[in-house]
Amino acid sequence: MSNNRKAKRAASGVNPFADRLAAFAAKVEGRGLDAAVVFGQSNIRCLTGVDCDNAYLLVGGGKVVFYTDFRYSPAVRRTAPWLKVDDIKKLNGKRPLRLGSMKLEKIGYESSITCARLQTLKKVFPKARFTDILGDVTDLRAVKTQGEVAAIRAAVKLNDEIWAKAMAAFRPGMTERDMARVIKHMMIDLGEGEAFETIVCVGRNAAECHHVPDDTVWNGREPVLVDMGVRLGGYCSDMTRNIVPERPSPLYKKVYALVLEANRRAIAAAKPGMTAGDLDKVARSFLERNGFGKAFGHSLGHGVGVDIHEKPAAAKGSKTKLEPGMTVTIEPGVYLEGNLGVRIEDLVVITEDGCEVLSASGK
Repeated sequence: MSNNRKAKRAASGVNPFADRLAAFAAKVEGRGLDAAVVFGQSNIRCLTGVDCDNAYLLVGGGKVVFYTDFRYSPAVRRTAPWLKVDDIKKLNGKRPLRLGSMKLEKIGYESSITCARLQTLKKVFPKARFTDILGDVTDLRAVKTQGEVAAIRAAVKLNDEIWAKAMAAFRPGMTERDMARVIKHMMIDLGEGEAFETIVCVGRNAAECHHVPDDTVWNGREPVLVDMGVRLGGYCSDMTRNIVPERPSPLYKKVYALVLEANRRAIAAAKPGMTAGDLDKVARSFLERNGFGKAFGHSLGHGVGVDIHEKPAAAKGSKTKLEPGMTVTIEPGVYLEGNLGVRIEDLVVITEDGCEVLSASGK
């Protein structure tokens, strides 16, 4: 039996990510590695379904071993009976790791780990040459399972509901901090908290893409930009909407219409097979033709999943091809320093013949 088939058997059972874990094992084998050690909490979760903040996952040679400590072992065995669970102390660097006759001379690791952890790894595998496998894991995570899409869909639906309730709760005289606090409390009460720090920008503050809410007071007549996402079931949502005043300035009205059209054009264009860079180009070239290209300084979007920023990056020049199951934000924006800012963001999932917009809030 090949190592890949052994790994698939080890990953089977009720593991919702068995196919992804087997695909990762195949990548490890294909690179000629004896094993790979995964440390990242989100990466481990997306390979095993287990969310644990003190764990290592060893994959290779037909083996899948989940290392954790006494506090978490019972829960891992109960919730993930398909995993072999072992003592994390075996990877503390005090002695080399031994797994029977298995060679441990070519080891994959995540380049995102700290230098201290890498030094420990070198003690655990003293004869090993190390190869970065971070991209192998994150590439696999970019294509979501049906279960993951369902979880993201639920988070987006809740985000829409919270936005509707928040708009009804906003009142003139509130500060940006007050408005952000309204949203945050709803996310704690109805979900699992914020997927990221909620952004609320009143008036000209929206020209700062990632403005930190402050004591600026909303008078009820200025535009407001809100970028928000709730976490639910371990997955994130992400959406940006604007409160447009009844009598916007001619410039604001023009910019808003252009950003909205850029958003709609990118959504209409998104489909499997096109590159993420070409998707970015759809919105960017439209804003450039209308004189606001330089005011659109960030990428069109990013993947969303367990983490708020995942692959693919819908960025200028990206060669990543979109695939069914990828979830990506479409968020063109125009920012005129000292004057105004508009961003409109939807989360979409790439389908077999286009994309489905998950965000339902009005634009």
